[in-house]
Amino acid sequence: MSDRFAALHAHHAKVADRAILSLFDDNRAQDFSVQVDGMLFDFSKTNIDAAALAQLLALTTATGLAEKRSAMFGGQKINDTEGRAVLHTALRAGDAAVVMVDGADVLPEVRATRARMTAFVDDVRSGAFRGQGGRITDVVNIGIGGSDLGPAMATLALAPYADGPRLHYVSNVDGAHIADTLKGLNPQTTLVIVASKTFATTETMTNADTAKRWMAGHVANPSAQFCAVSIAADKTAAYGIDPSRVFGFADWVGGRYSIWGPIGLGVMLAVGPLAFAQFLAGGRAMDDHFRTAPFAANMPVLLALVGLWHTQICGYATRAVLPYDQRLSRLPAYLQQLEMESNGKRVAMDGADLPYHSGPVVWGEPGTNGQHAFYQLIHQGTRVVPCEFLVAKAGHEPDLAHHHLLLVANCLAQSEALLRGRSLAEATAIMAQKGLTGDELDRQARHRVFPGNRPSTTLAYAKLTPFTLGQILALYEHRVFVEGVLLGLNSFDQWGVELGKELAVALQPILEGRQTTADKDGSTKVLVAFLRP
Repeated sequence: MSDRFAALHAHHAKVADRAILSLFDDNRAQDFSVQVDGMLFDFSKTNIDAAALAQLLALTTATGLAEKRSAMFGGQKINDTEGRAVLHTALRAGDAAVVMVDGADVLPEVRATRARMTAFVDDVRSGAFRGQGGRITDVVNIGIGGSDLGPAMATLALAPYADGPRLHYVSNVDGAHIADTLKGLNPQTTLVIVASKTFATTETMTNADTAKRWMAGHVANPSAQFCAVSIAADKTAAYGIDPSRVFGFADWVGGRYSIWGPIGLGVMLAVGPLAFAQFLAGGRAMDDHFRTAPFAANMPVLLALVGLWHTQICGYATRAVLPYDQRLSRLPAYLQQLEMESNGKRVAMDGADLPYHSGPVVWGEPGTNGQHAFYQLIHQGTRVVPCEFLVAKAGHEPDLAHHHLLLVANCLAQSEALLRGRSLAEATAIMAQKGLTGDELDRQARHRVFPGNRPSTTLAYAKLTPFTLGQILALYEHRVFVEGVLLGLNSFDQWGVELGKELAVALQPILEGRQTTADKDGSTKVLVAFLRP
């Protein structure tokens, strides 16, 4: 395994100092980009050349990517540390599809659950299902992690299509989150979704109990305005939630991949079943492309290969996701979980230590806000940060088209500036025109040098529609899968979240004064003493 990237490292050593701009000829932009279903992925502004791309593509053969892709879509238990299939793609599969797990087709149950969701959503949106004070005006989704990040991101992204009740999302166990959310809402016309597969997640159930007490102060039967996304039918029944308002999903759907099913109930309530179906169709279209396109023209594969080149070969520790689309402002946070929880591992599939770094740190903010914040480091800092720009050809506000033109201009300018930079000679000429001379001219010019030669990619699309959002999310999901295969790790477990949960449970009685800190380290003892109520 330690020699997996040897040829790529050798090639990179030869070209590391090369100017990316020098690679451009009449064909590079076309040769190092791919289009599918109205979406363009351009990776020509990277130091990947034909030889590097060929070696990267060779990795897909050496690691058995095609076979592992078939195993995932075919329902095999590729999450082998938990003995589970990985079938979030089944949640968006077509009407004629068949997916077998343990000898049974899982899609009839998926379709039946979606039909129940659709019927419930139609009832809420039409007013057939009402609160105890009238028609539902607001919905509070209580979840955490994948039960919050995905639907909260998608609801904001699809705001132009929202014609249902107002959606609110609560995730943090910090009481401020639920207090601020419930403030101003009418408990008699509010619906609460409790999204917890086990109906036992500490943060979620603490917030659910608080919401139930709030509602109980104003309605006779608060449980009648609760629904659940959970498989724990006994616990939801004990909570007083009617089984008709409980929507479950199988263990082959990981939390961070679950927005396509019942976890997306809030999104469906906001935008309606038709727009939600278009969202699923976008994801399905990207699935079809991923399954059928040659790897050299396969958008998820190429996105993954670029990521691997930058992280494992170039040694860049982070990647910035920079959507020039305000409604995608929560996409970087969503991708943090998707990528870092999936590929933030230290051991390979066989349990051996990885001989190289795994996933990068993923971060970002929407443009143009970021330009006035952290782009300073991206352009002139000592660390290289590969940037992934996303931008639409058109916005949803035709009367504000001049805003969108400025937005696109800024996006393209940033990627060009990262590529070209500004030399000392160019900076000197600029400052000389301002009348500076001698040592002061040199000093001021040096502050205005941009190293350039910094890599970026751009994902461009016509407009942020439900279909487009589905494409984008499925694209990144498959990117994570491909990178995991090439790194030889399991992208679908998340044992790293367990230890902190266990220690938090142990610390609660200590903070309540029912147990001592005798077995804790010195720092924890001091902090408990200071923070104990």
